[in-house]
Amino acid sequence: MRYAVIFLSFINGVWMLIDGVFVMVNGKYIGPEKPGPWASIMGATGVDVFKLGPMFVGFGFAWLVFVYGSFSGANWAYWYGLIVAMLTLWYLPFGTIISLFVLAALIFFRERVISS
Repeated sequence: MRYAVIFLSFINGVWMLIDGVFVMVNGKYIGPEKPGPWASIMGATGVDVFKLGPMFVGFGFAWLVFVYGSFSGANWAYWYGLIVAMLTLWYLPFGTIISLFVLAALIFFRERVISS
C-alpha cells in the first residue's frame, strides 16, 4: 500500500509540475487544446485557466514533498498528505482519483503508508 501511494503521488506531482511549467512557457497545457473537466470548474469562477501555471507548479512540488515525507517515514507526512490530497480534489479526473486513493489509504491504512 505504501509504495502504491508513493508511486501515484509521484506521478501526480511530476505531471502537475511539468504541466505547470509547460503552460507558463507555451500558453497551453500538454494534451488537447481544451484542458480537462477541472478547467470548466475553475473557468466558471472567472479565472483564466491558462494563467494557473504557478499554481500547478506549487501543487506538483507539494506532492513531491509528500512523496519525500512518506518515503522517509516523517511524522509530518500524514497530515501533510491529507491536506495536499484534499486540496487537489478539484483536479478532475486524474488528480481527483489519485487524491481519493491517497486520502483513503492515509485514513484507513495509516501505519502501512507512513512508517519509518
